[in-house]
Amino acid sequence: MRFRMKKRVISGLMAGLLLGMPAAGWAAGDFASRLDPELVPAFEQSYAMDLARTGPDFLKQRAAGLVGSPSLPKDEAVEVHDRYIPNGDGTGELRLRIYTPKEAEGPLPCIYWIHGGGFLFGVPEQNEAQSLRFAREVRAVVVAVDYRLAPEHPYPAPLEDCYAGLRWVFQHGEELGVDTERVAVAGASAGGNLCAAVTLLARDRGEFMPAFQMPLYPMLDDRMETPSSREETDPRVWNRDANRYGWHAYIGDIAGTDAVTPYMAPAREEDLSGLPPAYSCIGTLEPFRDEVIRYMARLAQAGVPVEFHIYPRAFHAFEAVARGTEYSRQVEDEYVQVLKKALHP
Repeated sequence: MRFRMKKRVISGLMAGLLLGMPAAGWAAGDFASRLDPELVPAFEQSYAMDLARTGPDFLKQRAAGLVGSPSLPKDEAVEVHDRYIPNGDGTGELRLRIYTPKEAEGPLPCIYWIHGGGFLFGVPEQNEAQSLRFAREVRAVVVAVDYRLAPEHPYPAPLEDCYAGLRWVFQHGEELGVDTERVAVAGASAGGNLCAAVTLLARDRGEFMPAFQMPLYPMLDDRMETPSSREETDPRVWNRDANRYGWHAYIGDIAGTDAVTPYMAPAREEDLSGLPPAYSCIGTLEPFRDEVIRYMARLAQAGVPVEFHIYPRAFHAFEAVARGTEYSRQVEDEYVQVLKKALHP
C-alpha cells in the first residue's frame, strides 16, 4: 500500500450543492487556522449546514435544478445522453447519464460514477465537468447513476439502484462500446460508501466483478467512534452532526448498533479479500479520516492492491468546494492519472 502526503474562490456545480444556509454569526476561528491557506477563502465563503433544523429539502431542490440546466459544462469531444432502465426493485425508472468520447476507438473502459451528498441529495450533473474530463482524458465511457435518495428512499434502495445500473453496464457492454473487463466503480463521500458497498455486493453475488474501485473520502462507518468523527463541528464543512443525520436518514435507528450490515456500512465487513484493486484519498481535517485510513489498511492486509493518499490541512470534499485552486487541480489530476493507469494497463 502506498501512502502519500500531498499538498480561492468557491466555484463549480458541486461547490454550490455543498452550501447550505447562510453562516451568519460564525467566525473562521481555529478551524480556518488549521487549513491549507489555499482553502481558506473557499471555507470562509461557505454556508452553514444545519440539517437537524432545516432538513435536506433545500439541498435536494438545488441539486434537482441542475438537471437540464443550460449552464452545465459542455465538451465538443464528448457525447452526453441519458438512458432510463428499471430501478433496483423494479418499482420505477433509474436514470443513467452516459458520457462517451467521440473520437476514441473502442471498445473502451468504463467508469461507473456514483455521486455524493450524504445519501440525502445530489444528481450526476453536479459532477458534470469531472465526468466530461474523465471521458475525454481517461478515454473511457462514463456512466453516472441517478440513484434514489434518503430519507424518502432509505437502504436498500440507493444501493440496489447502484447495483442495477452497474449490472446493466456489464450486460450492455457491446451496445455501450465498453470492454467489460475494464470497468471501474468510483464515487465520492456517500457515493464512496456506495462504491465500496456495490463492490462488496458484486463479489458476494458473483454476477460480475469490476476491475477497479475508487471510493473517494468515503462515508464508511455508522458507529462514529473514531477521534476524527468527533473532531470537526464547524457547520461550514461536513461535520459530525451532518454525518449523524445522514446515517440515520439512510439506515434509520439501527445506526450504530450491531444490526448494521457491511452493505450498509462497508467498515463493518470482516472479510475484505477477493476485492478489486483500490484507490482512495482523505483530508486530515474531516470526519471520515480515521475510518478510511483503517479501511484501506485492512484492504491491503487482505491482499488487495491499494493506493491511498492523505491530503494535509484539507476538509471534506475540498477539491470540489475549492475548485480553481492549485490544491484542487492537483487532486483532480491525480484522479485522472490513477484511472488511466488502472484502465489502460
